[in-house]
Amino acid sequence: MKGHIHSIESFGTVDGPGIRLVVFFKGCPMRCQYCHNPDTWEMSGGTEMEAEEIIAQFQSAKAYYKNGGITASGGEPMVQIDFLIHLFQLAKENQIHTCLDTSGVTFRPDNQEYLSKLDKLLAVTDLVMLDIKHIDPEEHEKLCAQPNGNILAFARYLDQKNIPVWIRHVAVPGITFKREPLYRLGRFIGSLSNVKALDVLPYHDMGKVKYERLGIPYPLADVPPLSKEEAKQARAVILQGIRDFRGEKQQ
Repeated sequence: MKGHIHSIESFGTVDGPGIRLVVFFKGCPMRCQYCHNPDTWEMSGGTEMEAEEIIAQFQSAKAYYKNGGITASGGEPMVQIDFLIHLFQLAKENQIHTCLDTSGVTFRPDNQEYLSKLDKLLAVTDLVMLDIKHIDPEEHEKLCAQPNGNILAFARYLDQKNIPVWIRHVAVPGITFKREPLYRLGRFIGSLSNVKALDVLPYHDMGKVKYERLGIPYPLADVPPLSKEEAKQARAVILQGIRDFRGEKQQ
């Protein structure tokens, strides 16, 4: 079995705990306006690799990764769920920590065949980094060209399965950097019991160069980057929503 791989980063420090081998998968149904990897959208291109090759690359520098592991990112790695299961099964056989960086967009709660595969994947997944783009359904569709119902349902499924989750959220000026949706996102996160961390990332426009190279118009050309201080403000609003929801639940 071979996977379609865009690239591999050998020194990932923000893609899960410790230093990690980050595998960027090809293929993604999302079209996020601020995506900085548009070259991962289509399955074509990239490199065909066997899971054994990736494990061997990790093992060749095993001491270097002793507090880390392997992270599957993309693109959307769950587009290639069969290969992903195989990769993570091999990783666990070799006592390697596994992290899934996903938007959850492929989640299909009404498809038993899919759920069976997902359960196999989660059985060998130590951590999920779940990227929630926008809490509002209509605004999410404008931002990503996909609905968010299955994404939020995926978050609840992970909670039911007691899979540790880190939530990621990108704060974008004029789009997600607004008090109301940030607070609503916090209340949603507050309803989950498996969230171990919250990362609020400031929007940046460093992907513009890729869009120009690919001949694709950059959708947020007029949107300025968000400062780190503003990202801290956004995180504070989300945390307030979490606290308020949990406080009300205890009353």
